[in-house]
Amino acid sequence: MNNPLDISLIEKMSRKDLANAINYLIEQDFHALINILYRLDIDEAVLKKTLHDNDDKDAGALIADMIIERQIQKEKFKKQFKQQDDIAEDEKW
Repeated sequence: MNNPLDISLIEKMSRKDLANAINYLIEQDFHALINILYRLDIDEAVLKKTLHDNDDKDAGALIADMIIERQIQKEKFKKQFKQQDDIAEDEKW
């Protein structure tokens, strides 16, 4: 099976599918997972702490939640800067 986690499709995946893809990568291609998490800008220290503090829970689901949260943060950040770009020219410095 090829890498089941296409980074461009993450936002279209269900949480369950995302968690399953992550669990597959944990078992079959951990290096690919690390690369994906790096590209998505998932904080390594937060990831390690989350996994350590929740070692009785499904790692794929925990990582999926972190990815979803990071994507939400990125969208908020984009909207914030778009609003700043919408300032009238006469009000800009």
